[in-house]
Amino acid sequence: MADSVFRGALVFLEEIGIYDVVLPFLLVFAIVFAILEKTKILGVDVIEGVEYPKKSINAVIAFVIGFLVIISTRLVGAINEAMANIVLLLLVSVSFLLMIGTFFHYEEKTFLEKGGWRTFFMVIMFIAIVLIFLQAIKTDSGVSWLEAFWNFLANNWATSYTASIILLVVVIVVILFITYERKPSKGKGEGE
Repeated sequence: MADSVFRGALVFLEEIGIYDVVLPFLLVFAIVFAILEKTKILGVDVIEGVEYPKKSINAVIAFVIGFLVIISTRLVGAINEAMANIVLLLLVSVSFLLMIGTFFHYEEKTFLEKGGWRTFFMVIMFIAIVLIFLQAIKTDSGVSWLEAFWNFLANNWATSYTASIILLVVVIVVILFITYERKPSKGKGEGE
């Protein structure tokens, strides 16, 4: 099967470093710049009584951090693998929401607006993203952090280390559950 012109263009872009250099740099630059602009951590300029973040300093810092990231091939590899998996996770979540949408009329409220299902879905997505990043980050031997952690648990399942970790997690979950402050729901008669 002959390659198409578009496939050749994508291969050319890959050969000149668009995927390994330019896109990771732009991603890191944009995220760091947005964080610096939002937090205003490097100070503000006051013009006519209005505070503006220092764009030039924020841009330089984001530029330097972007270049420091793309120097490390391990970081770029982890970013590329993690982003590909996150996009896959986004596609799965959109597909899930489409499936849910097939069971509701357009005027009905979905169960993901507020409440337990939305929280459950958000927790599952957070856990999945953490697992994706742990799988994407490799050790010096080429084993992912997730695989190393799993191997540690598998090899030391009966040891006191693993039992201590499990006990600590259970205690934290129980403490969070007990200290969680539930807000009373307002009835129709209240506030009138």
